[in-house]
Amino acid sequence: MTSKDYLSQEEIDALLKQSEMAPAPSSAATVDDVLTPLEQDALGEIGNITFGSAATALSTLLGKKVDITTPRVSIITRSQFEAEFPKPHVAVHVTYVDGFEGINSLVIKSRDAQVIADLMLGGEGNPADEELNEIHISAVQEAMNQMMGSSATSMSTIFNRFVNISPPGIDILNVESGTGVSNLPPDETLIKISFRLIIGDLIDSTIMQLLPVEFAKDMVRTLIGGAEESAVEAAVTTEAPPVVESQPAVDHHAVPNTQQPPAGAAPMQTPGPDYSQPMQGGQVPPSMPYGMPHQPQQYGGMPNRNVNVQPVQFSNLQAPPYAQVDENNLNLLMDIPLKVTVELGRTQKQIKDILEMTQGSIIELDKLAGEPVDILVNNKLIAKGEVVVIDENFGVRVTDIVSQWDRIQKLQ
Repeated sequence: MTSKDYLSQEEIDALLKQSEMAPAPSSAATVDDVLTPLEQDALGEIGNITFGSAATALSTLLGKKVDITTPRVSIITRSQFEAEFPKPHVAVHVTYVDGFEGINSLVIKSRDAQVIADLMLGGEGNPADEELNEIHISAVQEAMNQMMGSSATSMSTIFNRFVNISPPGIDILNVESGTGVSNLPPDETLIKISFRLIIGDLIDSTIMQLLPVEFAKDMVRTLIGGAEESAVEAAVTTEAPPVVESQPAVDHHAVPNTQQPPAGAAPMQTPGPDYSQPMQGGQVPPSMPYGMPHQPQQYGGMPNRNVNVQPVQFSNLQAPPYAQVDENNLNLLMDIPLKVTVELGRTQKQIKDILEMTQGSIIELDKLAGEPVDILVNNKLIAKGEVVVIDENFGVRVTDIVSQWDRIQKLQ
């Protein structure tokens, strides 16, 4: 072999450098490797419905317009947590105890949690940029509890089964220090459903839902299986095959005035005709070909016979006198206990006002001094009265009974 058959050192170095510069083939998994397009669409539809009701609950709680846009389904691995959550987040964990078995983690940014907590505590949604204290965390936990409760109610409607969740747990998710990571679902690959969260003009951010893959597939199987069962039941109910009655061919010229009995009906037992006697009208029955017995002429499937028809007689309807009412039926209700409440007045307070209450605090009610108090039976207003003292005990003297019309209006 000559020297031309060998590579020079410069050529070897160039090849090595080129191989180092060439990008390595990407082996990262995508959502298509875990979920089919049908499963992705089903999960998106479930998230769209459940978080739509959750947005309504949060809007009522905060007094602000809350919008949650159409979700986007993807996957995330534990090795991607640090890149996905570079700053501390707030994670809320919910365990399904009825209907499904799985863990649902809801992750939001710390700043968004501060705004929600400030609104919950009666603020304007412009909190100072500081760490969340216990009061803020409790407020966010209550907000997430209302959201996930509404979501579970919607899931009960979607899957046609009772769905219940445990009280949510909340912690600070800091991937850099490892805080809160262990409370996330332990699977290596998780389904991530991202929503765009808009609260008035205060928050325009992203809220993420993390689900185990098997839990997500279980929901999809339940949804698709329930839809298929409903479709089959509807098809069986609405598309029942018509009943076809097979009738043998009859020569109407040879066999007059005969009808074939319905399919499945028991044959009518008719006595043989007496050919020695003439028929009505003086006619003699014709000969029956093929040995077929003669049958009487039928109209509407009934044999020709004399029927005595009489009009029905109804008795006159008279209302019984009230004196004849059995009072024993009313006596059965006399021992039922009812809760009687005397209400001095009502008011509404924000959470921060309630937390600031101390001994000696005065709460102003919506009643004026000397105004009659409300008497409620099972939380329904039936009368008004005035407070009296009887042997060192408080009592109430009834001064006015609410009319029946007013009581009906309050029940509506």
